[in-house]
Amino acid sequence: MDILEGNIIKLRALEPSDIDLIYSWENNTSNWLVSNTLTPFSKYILKKYISNSYKDIFEAKQLRLMIDLKTESYKTVGTIDLFDYDPFHQRAGVGILIAENNDRHKGFADEALKILINYAFNTLNIHQLYCNITKNNAISIKLFTNSGFNIVGEKKDWIRTNDGWIGEYFLQLIKNK
Repeated sequence: MDILEGNIIKLRALEPSDIDLIYSWENNTSNWLVSNTLTPFSKYILKKYISNSYKDIFEAKQLRLMIDLKTESYKTVGTIDLFDYDPFHQRAGVGILIAENNDRHKGFADEALKILINYAFNTLNIHQLYCNITKNNAISIKLFTNSGFNIVGEKKDWIRTNDGWIGEYFLQLIKNK
């Protein structure tokens, strides 16, 4: 089995044919809170992003992988990212999106995260991974803590919304020695 493959999903590199999916996900305002996005992305900018995705994580400081189901002709259900890669300190942030509600709660994110953790620690030799999750996002908190991440800090009133302020947790997973 491929290192980026699990029982039900496979992680793969971005392809030019992903432009419409990424465009719809990045411009879906319901995703903006978790991605700290404030403005829409143009197809032009996203095409440039995809055309530069051949750069490795050491050059780009980021790696985005698409989450494909191994059934249903490799239907793409989401994306998982390593971002803010720091090669000196051997750390990177993690972000994940399962795009459609009817694709959530089926184990896709859990398997994708486990595959990414294995790849980051054993192939990229990353020492630690981290993520930031709003305090009200119980599903994401459970996803990451079930994969070994620990809540190590809280940023109070960190995210401003139309309904007020939301705190954010900082989670870490440090590679076992």
